[in-house]
Amino acid sequence: MRIYNHWQGLEASDRGASIAMGNFDGVHLGHQHVIDLARGRGPLGIVTFEPHPREVFAPDAPPFRLMNAGARANRLAKLGIERLYELPFTRDLAALTPEEFARDVLANGLGVAHVVVGADFCFGKGRSGTTADLVDLGRRHGFDVTIADLLKVEHLEISSTAIRTALSEGRPRDAAAMLGHWHRIEGEVLHGDKRGRDLGYPTANMSVSGLHLPRLGVYAVKVDVLTGPEKGSYAGAASLGVRPMFGTNRPNLESHLFDFSGDLYGQHLSVAFVDYLRPEMVFDDLPGLVAQMDADCARARDIVGS
Repeated sequence: MRIYNHWQGLEASDRGASIAMGNFDGVHLGHQHVIDLARGRGPLGIVTFEPHPREVFAPDAPPFRLMNAGARANRLAKLGIERLYELPFTRDLAALTPEEFARDVLANGLGVAHVVVGADFCFGKGRSGTTADLVDLGRRHGFDVTIADLLKVEHLEISSTAIRTALSEGRPRDAAAMLGHWHRIEGEVLHGDKRGRDLGYPTANMSVSGLHLPRLGVYAVKVDVLTGPEKGSYAGAASLGVRPMFGTNRPNLESHLFDFSGDLYGQHLSVAFVDYLRPEMVFDDLPGLVAQMDADCARARDIVGS
């Protein structure tokens, strides 16, 4: 998959794609339905925006993203996307009228052949452009438009909002049913306090900054090591939270990989949330904490294997 961070001055060979357009946060089943409708009409592409528009217009709002840009790109690549047009979202881009966006970005800039969007898609200055406007503008500027119906599973409308709710309530399997895959947090392994190693449970520590957090607590997880000599898939248990036994801390994700020995610092991991085991707890002493960690890992092994 090739990633483009601009829409001006593309080579002729980079134009003419059949694209699905949207933010694709989570790349859930509804997004996958939109993508599937774009297949078979030319090189398969995505038009999305980075940063997310909400981060530009509401920078002080609580974190809401289900995945960062790298995780989104990894998921889209697995779906067979050939071209990812990750357009820089600025106030200048947001100020384009629907007509200007369709003409200057989609037609003249990207040279798209076919555009697929969801039924609730809005675009242009003040989100004033509707799907009906996009169909009309496509006719005028030389690209076809398909509008995808909103997808439902068991009468539940699939949306990033519904997925966030499921994760906030500690229901990762319900979130996965709407996503079509496990919810994952991806990122680089950072140096931490190394308390887990001292307790007999070394962990890979990752930042969760900028992301919507699932319910804090302990999870059974599947971990893909994406880079380095230990690259591969592992089962494990992970703690998402502030480590209340050790004072006031910024939330992070600490994953213990079963039957693993190696150095993961600086490598990139993808941690899949499979089941919620328990909330964060404060113990009377470290032996009590270790006994609970023993029990957590035993449960996690039963759920995800070893």
